[in-house]
Amino acid sequence: MRTLIELDAAGLRAEADALAEVLRDCVLNGASVGFELPFPHDEARAFWLGLVPSLERRERRLFAMRGEDSVICGTAQLVLAGMPNGRHRAEIAKMLVHSRARRQGIAQTLLLHAEACAREEGRSLIVLDTCTGYQAEPMYLKLGYQVCGTIPDFATMPDGTLGSTTVMYKRL
Repeated sequence: MRTLIELDAAGLRAEADALAEVLRDCVLNGASVGFELPFPHDEARAFWLGLVPSLERRERRLFAMRGEDSVICGTAQLVLAGMPNGRHRAEIAKMLVHSRARRQGIAQTLLLHAEACAREEGRSLIVLDTCTGYQAEPMYLKLGYQVCGTIPDFATMPDGTLGSTTVMYKRL
């Protein structure tokens, strides 16, 4: 049975290697989530451990999905805007699903849970960006996200080529 969990700072530390494996797998399979090849495990682990302070300050919430084998196979973050004029919104960040667990509803489950948590946090707007033309884009549209626009050559893909991003939002 799959299980959705929320990780606090201690949980993140305990699961840093499993989270690093998910992130690494996504990058190795072409996801443009901030990293380029080569992408060693230690770099992926350092990224996750770098989030500890923002979790401790409650500026970010980290959700993970455990697969049938109890190993983390997906993750998403809810970043809570902290400036006074933005406390009504949140951002979805690093929505990641390991290649072995895709097309099973994990991303959708994580996203809907993040939205529910955003509502609990008093947020009425969620924003995100996603690689233009990639698998996640139709899912976001299906779940009611609206396209603001597309930015060409926004970031390098893991192989170093430039890729576009689509900026989206949803009113909660």
